[in-house]
Amino acid sequence: MANQDIFSLIHSRYNSFTNTEKKVADYILENIKDVIYMSITDLADACNVGESSVFRFCKTMDLKGYQEFKIVLAHSISLDNETPQLSSMITIQDTIGELASKVLSSNVNALTETYNLITENDISTAVESMVQAERIHFFGVGSSLMTAMEAKNKFMRITNKTECSLDSHLQVMSAALMTEKDVAILISYSGSTKDTIEVAKVAKESGAKIISITRFAKSPLTSFSDITLLCGANEGPLQGGSLTAKIAQLYLLDLLYFEYFKRTNKEAVHNKELTAKAVIEKML
Repeated sequence: MANQDIFSLIHSRYNSFTNTEKKVADYILENIKDVIYMSITDLADACNVGESSVFRFCKTMDLKGYQEFKIVLAHSISLDNETPQLSSMITIQDTIGELASKVLSSNVNALTETYNLITENDISTAVESMVQAERIHFFGVGSSLMTAMEAKNKFMRITNKTECSLDSHLQVMSAALMTEKDVAILISYSGSTKDTIEVAKVAKESGAKIISITRFAKSPLTSFSDITLLCGANEGPLQGGSLTAKIAQLYLLDLLYFEYFKRTNKEAVHNKELTAKAVIEKML
C-alpha cells in the first residue's frame, strides 16, 4: 500500500464516498502539504467532522488508520515531486555542506518555534505540581520512550521521586497505581500513540496530574491533559524519531528541570552532589 498513489485512489473512489468522506477528501486534496503535519483532531476540526469520520475515511481507503494514511500520503507527495524527500527541507540531491546547513536550520527553527509556543503560566504550574508530587512518572513509547528515559536520567540527579517504565504493560500498570499526589509526564510527538493514550486515560482515572509534551494542541492525548506543553518541530510520517523533534522535547524538559532546580534549590544541590559523587567513582 505504501507505493499506492493516494491522490489517484481518492479520485477513483470519490463518487462512492459519503458526504462526510467527501468533505475530508476535498480538504486533503486542497491542503496536501499541510495535512501531512496535522493530527487526526486537527484534520477533523478543519473538515468540521468528528475524529471517527476521519478514521472511517481511512478505513474506506483500505488503510489501517490515520497514521498509515499519512505514510501513504508522504510517499505520494514524493512520487508526485519525482524527488523523494527525507524531510520538508532536505532532498537526496543535497551536498554535505547543504545538508549540514539545512539540519542546523531545521533544529534552530524547531527550538525557536518551541520557545514561541511556551506559556510561562503552564511551565510554572507544571513545575509546581512536580515539586508538590510524591512521584513523577515519565511515559513514552518508541522514540518518545528514549526522551522519557533521558528525562528520568536528568531529574534523578536532583530528586529521588522519578520513575520511567520501559515496557508498555508496566507503564499502564504504573499508571493504575498512581494517585492524586502523583504527576504523569507523557511524551508523544503525534499525541495519537495508542499505548500512551491508554496510559493517560488510566493515570487520569487514578487522579494523577497529567502533563503532555506533544506537537499538537488538539489530539487524543491532550484530551486527557491538565497541562499541554507544545514542541515546535515538524516531523513527517516518514521521519519518525527525528532528532529535530527530540531536541524540541528535550528543550522543554530542560526548562522544567532548571525551574524545578530553582524551586527546590537546597535539596536539589544536595542531591546533585550525592549523585555526582556516586558517578565519579566510575570514572578514571
